[in-house]
Amino acid sequence: MTASGIFAEGIDMTFTRNRMTHHVLSAVDVDIAPGGFVSLLGPSGCGKSTLLKILAGLQDPTAGTVLIGGTPVARAVAEGQIGLVQQKPALLPWKTALENAAFLIEMTGDRATKRTAKERAAQALELVGLRGAENKLPHELSGGMAQRVSIARALALDPSILFMDEPFGALDAITRDQMNEALYDIWTRTQKTVVFVTHSIPEAVFLSQTVHVMNANPGRISLSVDIDLPGPRSTTSAQFLEYERVLHEELDRNVEEARISA
Repeated sequence: MTASGIFAEGIDMTFTRNRMTHHVLSAVDVDIAPGGFVSLLGPSGCGKSTLLKILAGLQDPTAGTVLIGGTPVARAVAEGQIGLVQQKPALLPWKTALENAAFLIEMTGDRATKRTAKERAAQALELVGLRGAENKLPHELSGGMAQRVSIARALALDPSILFMDEPFGALDAITRDQMNEALYDIWTRTQKTVVFVTHSIPEAVFLSQTVHVMNANPGRISLSVDIDLPGPRSTTSAQFLEYERVLHEELDRNVEEARISA
């Protein structure tokens, strides 16, 4: 499926708990070009995951508009344009890697699509570097391999946009670096639009075309930084380190503002 852009304007999110109103997001605007890779970066509790769910049509905002490819997000969801990868792979333990990768197609696709589910799943597993592991059960997979199956499961649906909510947060540092390299390669080859939530500054700089830094109480975008680095990206280059410095400064400023206002 051809990549779609995302346009969101005036996103507000409030909820009431124990008779208290919590303002989670305030006046958030997002404009992502088709095929773009955008990261939402910020501390815990700043509304990153809530914003991702709203952009993906998984949660309705209190106010604001979300358009996918110029149409309401609900239509994009109904058309199967949305792919989701979460922090935990959530693989079915009795199904092989291939069967897990094909599962969503078999559950949601039409009859013609279901007939090609295994073929599409096998292609997705090859794309994420798991050719030869099709018949392995989840307990036979490493953490990184399990997350690759999770990504393949989303890619097998051929979505126009891939939403990823801290997908590598539970992995060790070495595996996480490997997964970042794999994801960057997948994105350059598929040119899907990607929205990626992370706490990690190096991860955001390595992967993204644009990084939106968020602060809390209420959550909003405090700074947007375009990452102009050629690929493959070197984490030790002067430009890379400068982007890290800029993002560190903004996050530190946001944390200090939150401390003062608490």
